[in-house]
Amino acid sequence: MKTKIPRIRNHNLILAITAIALSGGCSQCSRSQMSEYIPDKTAGMNGSFEVTKSGLPVNWLVYTPKTIPTGDYDLIIDTVEFKDGKQSLKFLVRECSANGGWHSPGFCNQYKADPGDTYKVSCWIKNVESEFIIRIGGISATKGQYDTIFRSKETINSWQFLNYTYSIPEKMDFIRFEMNIIQPGTFWIDDVKIEKNTK
Repeated sequence: MKTKIPRIRNHNLILAITAIALSGGCSQCSRSQMSEYIPDKTAGMNGSFEVTKSGLPVNWLVYTPKTIPTGDYDLIIDTVEFKDGKQSLKFLVRECSANGGWHSPGFCNQYKADPGDTYKVSCWIKNVESEFIIRIGGISATKGQYDTIFRSKETINSWQFLNYTYSIPEKMDFIRFEMNIIQPGTFWIDDVKIEKNTK
């Protein structure tokens, strides 16, 4: 039996931990200039991007055209192409950085976890010409440890299911999901899930 991991309520604490943990060569997530964030306590994880405000999916830290100094792209809530619910998140990228993290179009968030716990991470994607990268990691107040679980330039015209099992490393107490577009093209993502495996 699998259960969804609990929603984190103290977003300020999460963002403070992330800013410390993801310094140096790691990607960074924070509300200040690196991303836009709109909270909604009633929306849960919002992995299918069904709840939006001001054109952004709530409860995700989003690297938007406003926060990325270079690049040219549109972030679209797509009500025509979707896998779950009534809409998906679409990136129409004409120019972008290949560096990933807050330098490139994408989004991230993190959730409380315990060392040694195992999670199933999954989503549905479509892709035309872009190169995308999806990373999952464990973080603490002082460091982060990440796996690149998917990276591809493949054209995927029909919705494709991606899934990965991740174990939280020792001394890490959050699990973090991040997706970036690092080469121009069109990319859709929907139904992101992070589920704790229970025995």
